[in-house]
Amino acid sequence: MKYAFFSIPARHPDDSQQSLNTFCSGCQVLNVEKEFVADGERSFWSVCVTWIDGDGDKKNLPKSRIDYKEILNEQDFAVFAKLRSLRKSIADKEGLPLYALFSNEQLAVMVQQRVTTQSALAAIDGVGKARIGKYGQEFLALLRNEYDSSPSVGEGNVN
Repeated sequence: MKYAFFSIPARHPDDSQQSLNTFCSGCQVLNVEKEFVADGERSFWSVCVTWIDGDGDKKNLPKSRIDYKEILNEQDFAVFAKLRSLRKSIADKEGLPLYALFSNEQLAVMVQQRVTTQSALAAIDGVGKARIGKYGQEFLALLRNEYDSSPSVGEGNVN
């Protein structure tokens, strides 16, 4: 991880601002911190950019996003999308962030493991009694409805 520091004059920021933008577009930015320094005519923004270059240590990078459309088959992704929609409606109603209910990873595990019971839900990493007590019934009802209405493995048309 590396650092770069920039001073952007408040009165005429154009050149310095362009330097910062050019720098940021040429590397992988991890974090940007900025502070306004009030000094009359000489006021400026102090900017610290934390970054890595192409050869940098990637173990400190934030986890990359997972595309669950690539991981889950079409039917499983449809159930996953319904779980996400349920999670969003509950989170919006309660004024909570989505991850306060269940993470995308936890939702994907529910689908992959065909979770339909509280004990199966409790076996998912990071899902505790409080979440199960507060949100489990709604999510389990959706999952049971999906799995009870769809053909089991081995049923249906065989090509």
